[in-house]
Amino acid sequence: MKKDRILNPELIAQIAAIGHTEYLVIADAGLPVPNGVKVIDLSVVRGVPTFEQVLSAVREELVSDAYIVAGEMPGKSPELYACTGRLLAGLPETRIPHEEFKALTRKAKAIVRTGETTPYANVILVAGVNF
Repeated sequence: MKKDRILNPELIAQIAAIGHTEYLVIADAGLPVPNGVKVIDLSVVRGVPTFEQVLSAVREELVSDAYIVAGEMPGKSPELYACTGRLLAGLPETRIPHEEFKALTRKAKAIVRTGETTPYANVILVAGVNF
């Protein structure tokens, strides 16, 4: 058994396997999952676990080069947007329209579904390398 941090075996395996520039999506409970994209469903009930909890844990394990959010996030969910910026401080951010965001998730290695129900609580993490 792992000693610390992420205990979910599917999630930690996906983080270990992701390659440079590939996408890992942290998603709210309602983001559609494209056919053929792996989903790691962590949702239990509404709000559990939160987007913030999952993003924080993944950020500790995954080397990231950048991140992508929906352009609607700052206006519709400013507190969550600010939280996302704090958790991913120092990484380049790209904002795209939500419809483009959903289309881009077709290229994701996996989508991690949370119990979050705040609008636009989704982020695409662009994997980096640790060397």
